[in-house]
Amino acid sequence: MCGICGIIGDTADKEKILGEMMKAIEHRGPDGSESYISKEAALGFQRLSIIDLDTGMQPMFNEDGSKALVFNGEIYNYWILREMLIQKGHTFRSSSDSEVLLHGYEEFGPDLLLKLRGMFSFAIWDEEKNQFFAARDFFGIKPLYYAVIGGVLVFASEIKSILKYPGYERQLNEDALDQYLSFQYSVLPETFFKGIYQLLPGHYLTYRKHILQVVRYFKPSLKPDGHGSSKKVQQSVRDIMEHSVRRHMVSDVEVGSFLSGGVDSGLIAAISGCLKTFTVGFSGEGDLYDETGNAKEAADTLHLENNCKYIEKEEFEEALPRVMYYLDEPSGDASAVALYFLSRRAAEEVKVVLSGEGSDEIFGGYNIYREPGMLSLINWLPKCVLKKLAKLAKRLPEHIKGRGYLMRAALPVNERYIGNAYIFREEEKRCLLKRNTIKKEAKVLEEIYDESEHLKDFEQMQSVDLSYWLPGDILKKADRMSMANSLELRVPFLDWDVFQLARRLPKRMKLKHFKTKYILRKAAADYLPRQVSSRKKLGFPVPIRNWIREEDWYRKIKEAFAGDIAGTYFHTEYLLKLLKDHKEGRADNSRKIWTVYAFLIWHRIFFEEPEEFKDCVQRQAVISFDRGTVIDYNSSIECTARG
Repeated sequence: MCGICGIIGDTADKEKILGEMMKAIEHRGPDGSESYISKEAALGFQRLSIIDLDTGMQPMFNEDGSKALVFNGEIYNYWILREMLIQKGHTFRSSSDSEVLLHGYEEFGPDLLLKLRGMFSFAIWDEEKNQFFAARDFFGIKPLYYAVIGGVLVFASEIKSILKYPGYERQLNEDALDQYLSFQYSVLPETFFKGIYQLLPGHYLTYRKHILQVVRYFKPSLKPDGHGSSKKVQQSVRDIMEHSVRRHMVSDVEVGSFLSGGVDSGLIAAISGCLKTFTVGFSGEGDLYDETGNAKEAADTLHLENNCKYIEKEEFEEALPRVMYYLDEPSGDASAVALYFLSRRAAEEVKVVLSGEGSDEIFGGYNIYREPGMLSLINWLPKCVLKKLAKLAKRLPEHIKGRGYLMRAALPVNERYIGNAYIFREEEKRCLLKRNTIKKEAKVLEEIYDESEHLKDFEQMQSVDLSYWLPGDILKKADRMSMANSLELRVPFLDWDVFQLARRLPKRMKLKHFKTKYILRKAAADYLPRQVSSRKKLGFPVPIRNWIREEDWYRKIKEAFAGDIAGTYFHTEYLLKLLKDHKEGRADNSRKIWTVYAFLIWHRIFFEEPEEFKDCVQRQAVISFDRGTVIDYNSSIECTARG
């Protein structure tokens, strides 16, 4: 796992600029750095050593030195591809997966991408053809950003690296802010920074003679076919998960596992047998916000060591600027902060962890997926009746039970569902934003709903999450929070073969009797105790609802909402009313408040940059390369339990 960056085009001070870009992403690869510079290209690499510790350094070159590669990720089937390429006459100088990409691109061009099994973003500069090629993996596990600035292409694993390029002038993309307020994450190809784009999952780009082309090579579509008995499919799920986890265990360093006590992480931990598992929770906040007990129970059963950390409110708050810095763009998902602490705890002892991201999206694990079945109780009524009921419900106070149910029953799925988070509705954004031009969320998702209109409502919701929520929220925070701590995070559920099986599962094998991830839970029952395999999904709960009502947080947020920056973008009186109503218990506005507050913290870091925030961002745990010695600037309560 590494950080990559580069400049394509003839520009002055290329070596100095590249050095600054590399330094900005040093946390992604503290084990070494190297660069390649020619008249038309400069490639930078920060290494986190996982595989082929002695000879896997990059940039890496082909036999005649005409092509140079920088790569972030892991290719799990590289030995098979290596043998295939050797038979075709390619000569290898190392045993790394990186070199397979280089020779594979020489042999197959972009067709190589569908032969890969793993997570990746990589870039290749062809000196002879004066051509640049870059690609991102199927699901968006690993990131890649780019911008064309004055005829020069600049790319990097993280936006903060591109910001070091002197020709770029920072400007907020208010279209991104508009959509962020609905989705809680950056959903557009163009990022929060005007002119800087993300290379979307399943896409590659080429750049030659100032012509940029972006091509989609993979789309994670669902094709339920309904074939196979439940027992047969259950066995297939077991077999394919065992195979995937084994592939994800390939490493020259120790591998650990995150463990929440739920079915996803529990299944991975059970199959992998990783002796070290890691968990976080919030002490003193009740069982709803503390999964450490469940995790310890699972670890005891599996005879694994469980290392847990309890996050205190004060250190959570202190870490916020640092988390927003590493995220590059604002996120209204408070669990990113918890994931930062979880990754930091794991990084004290291992360099690689397995995690359960992707399971809910491909096996149907979110509780919201049960909604179409619940709405079917009344959606047999004529549309005109449903619309009248919705209008009546809208007039009711927000706390009245059933109000939201009646309002949503009147809407088709493409109007009521934009993903797991729906923070501010269109009418609310008009009250909140000073900007007049507001783009409907449905317009952003129009293509994905058109492509999936032949599917059931539940499967259309899954399709939205696979294309947007998974890469935009789940995988982004997983990558940034783990790499902020120089930790490689691997996701066995997002293996190609696992997805090919899951995409063909009919609804009855994902949702049955209102139970989510039905077939996965059945398969997991062979490895886990019943209370773990059947446990209801909690997500990654963070007690911000409670904390915002406490006087210290309330005052700080109120001050931010009444400030000049908030007043630049928002109608502050609307913000302050949301905060007051939440404080006094008239409504639960915690997610709305947090989404705006996170944006304001992010804005201060990237557009105002006061010295106190610079110091706060730069101060973090210093971890030795052997993961043994840790200097921690925050107080913490930690425990270790061995089953």
